[in-house]
Amino acid sequence: MQRKGSALSGMSTIAWKEAADHFSSARFHFVMLLVLLTAFGGVYGAIGEIKNTIGQDPFLFLRLLTTSKQPVPSFVAFLGFMLPLVSIALAFDGINGEYGRRTMSRILSQPIYRDALLFGKFVGGMIVLTISLLTLWLLVTGLGILTLGLPPSGEEIARGLCFLVACLAYAGVWLALSLFLSTVFRQAATSALAALALWLVFSIFWGMIAHALTAALAPIDPTDPMTLVNAVEWQTGLARLSPNTLFSETASALLNPQTRSLGLVFINQLEGAIPGAPLPFSQSALLVWPQLSGMVAAMLLIFTAAYVTFQRQEVRA
Repeated sequence: MQRKGSALSGMSTIAWKEAADHFSSARFHFVMLLVLLTAFGGVYGAIGEIKNTIGQDPFLFLRLLTTSKQPVPSFVAFLGFMLPLVSIALAFDGINGEYGRRTMSRILSQPIYRDALLFGKFVGGMIVLTISLLTLWLLVTGLGILTLGLPPSGEEIARGLCFLVACLAYAGVWLALSLFLSTVFRQAATSALAALALWLVFSIFWGMIAHALTAALAPIDPTDPMTLVNAVEWQTGLARLSPNTLFSETASALLNPQTRSLGLVFINQLEGAIPGAPLPFSQSALLVWPQLSGMVAAMLLIFTAAYVTFQRQEVRA
């Protein structure tokens, strides 16, 4: 039997309602307050470190995001750590919460398809993330102008906006994962714990796991230098299965123009390169394109899994 009308009819209504609910929820307020405090702590520490280099560094505003002052990590490090938590908080009860409140059958009894419901919840979360990250980026830029007394250059703005897109892709991966877990588990607490467990694995333990797998899959022969190259490539590839690694590499290339490679580099590949010379923005964008594409692909793949799982579930009154 063919469905009548568009499967996504009503998606925008659900998306804006979800966004409004998130913005008015105490849970979101608490998480965003934590993000703001930690982020501004990182920026404040960076300002104290880079004030002495005003007039010497052409990318002063980018240093605001990457410079750390012990024991406070950099702004980028805070984002890499906190963005998954924000995404998990937005979607861990997106679907099973409707089942728990017994409102799922009531929603689907309206002239709306499941497609629109799931897409609306995901788009609503992305709207919240977009507004929050854009606001945070503007606040950091304004704070930098006030304290340093210099406006950002055009290339710094372009790199900052591209980094903002990378943040959205990174947060979108965790939002899709959290939404997927909320379709798999009927209890919100279970889906939240599963999402937090995966976050801990990718944030803390994945480097050790990648190293152990590399030692097993690509052992190093001391008499053969190519086995060392093979092991490094294996470890790099396994590490890039983590969205955290993809995000950190993207941030490194975009916010540090001196970065020329994100993998293994041989001496003959550096022929003609000027040491310390910054790459133009277009070349840095080409450098991070695989990482950015990987995060977007992971987001779409996980959301597709959530879509298939939700479509096959039985909804009872």
